Amino acid sequence: MLINYYKAIEDSSRKMLEAAQAKDWDGVVRYEGACAVLIEELRFKSQECELLPEHRKEKTVIMQRILRNDAQIRCLAEPWLAQFEHMFEGQPQMMH
Repeated sequence: MLINYYKAIEDSSRKMLEAAQAKDWDGVVRYEGACAVLIEELRFKSQECELLPEHRKEKTVIMQRILRNDAQIRCLAEPWLAQFEHMFEGQPQMMH
């Protein structure tokens, strides 16, 4: 069922937020990777079948929670990212 993918993405999103709150940035990256895999699986599965009408409202609620988690993660990550960027100020730029 497609709703189970949404629930799993929400669970990974919640774990990502918990990791960010604990300043476990490796954990954040790990759960972000899990979310990416689940999102790709959801995209693939949603081409084969549709979300049941009785699950559409639940999907909306789940998506709202995921977006709230994402916003909180961004707020927690901004100081860390600024510190990370500060570490590399004045370093010669490398070409890829």
